Amino acid sequence: MVMGLRRPSAAPSVPLPGTDQAEISAGASRIGNWALALWLLLLTAVVVVLDALTGNDLPVIPLLVVLPALASVFCTVRQTTAVAAWVTLVVVGSRIASTGAFWDVVFLIGFSALASALGVVACAARIRHATEMARLRSAAVALQRQILRPLPVTTQEVCAHGIYEPIEEDRFVGGDIYEVVQSPHGTRVIIGDVQGKGLPAIGAGFAALGAFREAAVREPELTAVADAVEDAVVRHNAFSAENGEAERFVTALLLGFDGGDRVRAVNCGHLPPRLLYDGAASAVALHRTSVPLGMADLGGEARAAEWIDFPPGAALMVYTDGVTEARDAAGAFYPFDERLRAWAGRDPDQVLEALQADLAEFSGGVRRDDVAVLVLSRPPAGEKAAGCPGDPASDGSPK
Repeated sequence: MVMGLRRPSAAPSVPLPGTDQAEISAGASRIGNWALALWLLLLTAVVVVLDALTGNDLPVIPLLVVLPALASVFCTVRQTTAVAAWVTLVVVGSRIASTGAFWDVVFLIGFSALASALGVVACAARIRHATEMARLRSAAVALQRQILRPLPVTTQEVCAHGIYEPIEEDRFVGGDIYEVVQSPHGTRVIIGDVQGKGLPAIGAGFAALGAFREAAVREPELTAVADAVEDAVVRHNAFSAENGEAERFVTALLLGFDGGDRVRAVNCGHLPPRLLYDGAASAVALHRTSVPLGMADLGGEARAAEWIDFPPGAALMVYTDGVTEARDAAGAFYPFDERLRAWAGRDPDQVLEALQADLAEFSGGVRRDDVAVLVLSRPPAGEKAAGCPGDPASDGSPK
């Protein structure tokens, strides 16, 4: 059945407060009432004419019972009920006017009524299931957003702009994490990606974030912060194993800003950052990359920190593989560095806006992983980060 465009009603219903848009879409019709009526009349006319031509030897009218089944896939319960009632009326009217055997007529009418009723039941079940799944997906995404800090974030040393786009499909929900913490030892930043998908990945990410927030303030050394997060992931994996769940690791990059021209970095199997400076974008080489968090026992070596350049006026971009592994319709990977070089001279929020729009266009709006990106900048030398450009806190408005 070819579907027409849904026509807006004159008085659209107003959703109840707190109703999620995904739940509304789950129960919405995919075909307008006028288009549905047109196709229903057209198909009914075709079947009735064929039934008249074939006569009682080969009744075609029972084919109409397919219509409620089709409607249950694309329509609302109300629309499916209307289709079922119409089909039942047509079958009853055509059989009453026929000269067939009494019990054959009764059986055909009963069969049509039962098939039509089953179509309505199937439609109600489909909408109920779709609504429940939409509610679960929305809950998972809301949980992610509650765990992660809203952006932008301002500290004494760093202005952190960023974008975070979680996947809203239950089997694709990822565990991308980030955090920016002001501590007595400077600003500590983490960005990471939990191995695997689904709600268990969110649980592992929450364990890593909680440990980082505490250790970032307590530990003077960035490597000690990484070790604390490592211990938290290991404990979480032990608890998961007791409950029959798979163990997970977390790739992460930890950065420490002290207001100087260099940044301390501990790389735990994560993607290297990009330096945006003087109108150019370049990959930052990290020479002391260690194993992901949760796998220290397999590494055999203690985690080590290294210094990376962070000159005045520069910005560091850190990200997850939802950016680098995005694909177009042909399966080609997103040309991240090529695109970034074209935007390197822009402000951080402008770079993020361009990246977000370009990613959506490149992938055709189809994503298979969360996207988390932070652009970390600071004011020129000698000034303190009282507020980031574009940060509501910097212009006196509430955050």
